[in-house]
Amino acid sequence: MEEFTLKKEERLCSQKIIGEMFSSGESFLAYPLKVVFQKTESTQPFPVQAAFTVSKRNFKRAVKRNLLKRRMREAYRLNKPGLYTELAAKELHIAVMFVFIAKDMIEFAIVEKAMISAFKKILAKV
Repeated sequence: MEEFTLKKEERLCSQKIIGEMFSSGESFLAYPLKVVFQKTESTQPFPVQAAFTVSKRNFKRAVKRNLLKRRMREAYRLNKPGLYTELAAKELHIAVMFVFIAKDMIEFAIVEKAMISAFKKILAKV
């Protein structure tokens, strides 16, 4: 069950890559998520590096922001094996950021549907 983990190497932490991604990357909506991604020249063993964010403007309490980020990470973690196999077959590496744009709390099932939809759109655009 090693494929359902989310390790440190799979998380996007580089401010430089995040800045490049927002300035020259592609984006689309899969409500309640906005997805920003860019192809990278990474030598990581993982084909995707991901980051998750929730706006402080929409959710003042850190407890709510953290809950929504946990829901996004869990939906990503459970559904990433399909994305990884497709990108590994194409020998591509991408950096992706998931931004929660809804103004109210959303249940996990809706977030998971949006994540699956986002994966399909990413594979179509790459």
